[in-house]
Amino acid sequence: MPEIGSAPRRDQRYGVVTMYRKLRCIFLWVISAIHFLIGVPLLLLMAVFIDPRKNDRPQRFFARNILRMAGAKFRVVVSNQFDPNQTCIFVSNHVNLFDPFVLYSAIPQFVRGWELESHFRIPIYGRMMKRFGNIPVADVKTPGNLKKLFRLTRQALEQGISLIVFPEGGRTRTGHVQPFRQGIFRMVRDLGYPIVPVSIVGSFEFYHKGSWMLHLSEIVVYIHDPIHTQNLSSNELNTLQDRVQEIVSQPLMASYGLVSSSKSFKTERDTTSPMHIDK
Repeated sequence: MPEIGSAPRRDQRYGVVTMYRKLRCIFLWVISAIHFLIGVPLLLLMAVFIDPRKNDRPQRFFARNILRMAGAKFRVVVSNQFDPNQTCIFVSNHVNLFDPFVLYSAIPQFVRGWELESHFRIPIYGRMMKRFGNIPVADVKTPGNLKKLFRLTRQALEQGISLIVFPEGGRTRTGHVQPFRQGIFRMVRDLGYPIVPVSIVGSFEFYHKGSWMLHLSEIVVYIHDPIHTQNLSSNELNTLQDRVQEIVSQPLMASYGLVSSSKSFKTERDTTSPMHIDK
């Protein structure tokens, strides 16, 4: 028989814990915002005098500290087949607004990404994205806009700049990988650069769209084997979209216990040294 008064005490404890978590979350958002508002102008000022490509380490330090101050632990697991010196296209699942900082901290080479054109109009953030060389993706898809996107993408890759693409076209609301759009997969036939699937695991539990709460958790980034696109047959190109989506989805499905992990990753990178990969 339940002890008299136990239910009110449980409710009281629950209320205290809930209040603590909300106050902790507010604190984490505040210190992260202060770091962002101080760090971005400093990086922009440095970019006026120094080419961002020669100023990569401070940018990585800034991105990694955003995650630290928000309360996220961070780990990177890299396939032994991945070559950090090869220019490529990273295709990743999209979870939340921290994804750019997660991937910039994880990928051990100079990298930029596709970014919605509307994001370039966001105060401070948009100016940083433009100065650092992210590629605008038009909100309205027209033949002219697609040709411009292809031209800017090819130009960046030819300059040795790897690119990050979120083919879902938006952030997940369920934690699962959403269907990929054709976008980048239509271009790879003519671009000829390898695709590297990337899986972000644990980020949905940390923070997700539709909630303002930050939860202390570990984010793990899996960098998979590259897929070379130059010699793919027409049939292989046609199925590339589904193939990459399956690879990206697998570690997330395994983390939810829905499938067993059949991929063995043997390389784990120390994120305190962004440009180093253990062999």
